[in-house]
Amino acid sequence: QVQLVESGGGLVQPGGSLRLSCTASGSFFSINFMRWYRQPPGKQRELVAAITSRGSTNYADSVKGRFTISRDNAKNTVNLQMNSLKPEDTAVYYCNADVGLRPATTLMDYWGQGTRVTVSS
Repeated sequence: QVQLVESGGGLVQPGGSLRLSCTASGSFFSINFMRWYRQPPGKQRELVAAITSRGSTNYADSVKGRFTISRDNAKNTVNLQMNSLKPEDTAVYYCNADVGLRPATTLMDYWGQGTRVTVSS
């Protein structure tokens, strides 16, 4: 069984920063893409940022220049550094990963339980 556990959410004032982390644990062979999604109150879940195992990244237009995704493959961890936070960044943030349980097998999609980020004065 593979588990993704997020940490780092909380309450922050506009213009502030937070760093989210997500660690994968359990029995698996490899992790391909790791992503951060978010779901604002009353809205649909949206992709925030993604990173490949080799470190290639992409971002939603709404967070470009403010958020940075990174990963440590040795620790099976993905981070999201969020700077210049705005009230519209308020959401539950979810970690997502494409995991290979064994060599040359179909990648499986796993999700964390979510961590809440509130940007408010």
